[in-house]
Amino acid sequence: MLIGVVVFVAAMLFVVRPLLRRLGTNFEKRKELTHDVVAIILMLVLGAGWVTESLGIHALFGAFLAGVVMPRHEELTRTLLQTFEGLIVVLLLPLYFAFTGLRSSFLLINSGTMWLYCGAVVFLAVAGKLGGSMLSARLNGMTLRESAAVGILMNTRGLFELVVLNIGLDLGILSRELFSIMVFMAVFTTIMTTPLLNLVYRGRTASVAVGVP
Repeated sequence: MLIGVVVFVAAMLFVVRPLLRRLGTNFEKRKELTHDVVAIILMLVLGAGWVTESLGIHALFGAFLAGVVMPRHEELTRTLLQTFEGLIVVLLLPLYFAFTGLRSSFLLINSGTMWLYCGAVVFLAVAGKLGGSMLSARLNGMTLRESAAVGILMNTRGLFELVVLNIGLDLGILSRELFSIMVFMAVFTTIMTTPLLNLVYRGRTASVAVGVP
C-alpha cells in the first residue's frame, strides 16, 4: 500500500500536474470553460479517489490530491467554482448530510452513562475550541467581547467534521454509539452559535446607545 501511495503521489505531482498546466494556458486563450475541460477535471477527481480507495485509503484523500495539483489560475478557479457550486450545494451537500443522518441515531444514547459521555464530549469540544480560540484572541489584544465572538464562531463544526467522522466510522475507529455522540456534538455546537452571538453582542448595542465604550 505504501509503495502504491508513493507512486500515485509522484505521478500526480510530476506527471499529472505539468499536464494540467495546459488547462490554464488554454483557458487564457479561449476565455471560456469547455465541456472537455469539465469532463477532464471530473474524471481526474473521481479517478484519483478511486485509486486511493483501491490502495486502502479513503477516496477523500485522492480527491484532495487532485485539487492540490490543479493549476493555480485565479480566473479558471473562479469559473470552476461557479460551474460546480450549484451541483454541490443543491444536490451533493444535502445528500451527504442526509447520508450522515441515516448513519447516526441519537436513540443509541439511551442511558444515563451514555448521556454523561455525550455531555463530556460536548464540554471538552466547547472548552477546547471556543475556550482556546477565545484565550488566544484575548492574548493577542482583542477585547473580551471580541474574543468571545471569535471563540463562538470558531466553535462551529462544519462539513469537514462530518467527513472525518464518516471516515472514522468506515474504518472501524468509531463505534455507532460514539459516532452518534460526535454528530450530536457537531450539530449542537453549530446550533448554539447564533444564540451565543446574540447574547454577547446584545450588551454591546445597549452600551453604544448610551455612549459606553
